[in-house]
Amino acid sequence: MMHPLEKFAYCPKCGSKHFMVNNEKSKKCDNCGFVYYMNACSATAAFILNKQGELLVARRGKEPAKGTLDLPGGFVDMNETGEEAMAREVKEETGLDITSCQYLFSVPNIYHYSGIDIHTLDMFFRCTVEEGAELHANDDVEECMWVPLRDIHTEQFGLRSIRQALHLFLQKNG
Repeated sequence: MMHPLEKFAYCPKCGSKHFMVNNEKSKKCDNCGFVYYMNACSATAAFILNKQGELLVARRGKEPAKGTLDLPGGFVDMNETGEEAMAREVKEETGLDITSCQYLFSVPNIYHYSGIDIHTLDMFFRCTVEEGAELHANDDVEECMWVPLRDIHTEQFGLRSIRQALHLFLQKNG
């Protein structure tokens, strides 16, 4: 597997080609001394249950894992909290407004996008939405549906961290 820093050939500070591996997490510029650390990007995913105990599930409309199941969520923007990102992503993908959002746990992940592996820290939240609000698949979601917990099969979900989180969630709630 390619090292996450391999694609970074030039120093982002001075533009030098002398941007060398410093250790497993960083590169250092031999020209200006700048050290760049590759840290995980933050992402979110929502466990949203309705009053019937059904989980809100999305079908991915884009790569990676296009056509597989997913939970609503996405990347955290700069200057945004995890909770703000969760509310924004749920609104963008489903049209629903979150009424409460509680952090549960996180799972490290590798998200393959545009030819590179992006290391992420996926934060999972238990969220509620207004009961009876109309669901609309938007943004990068092909369709949204409510699925009874007993009918959730983790192998139908395309992203490793989502499968892992579902397994943890279903152990406690299924």
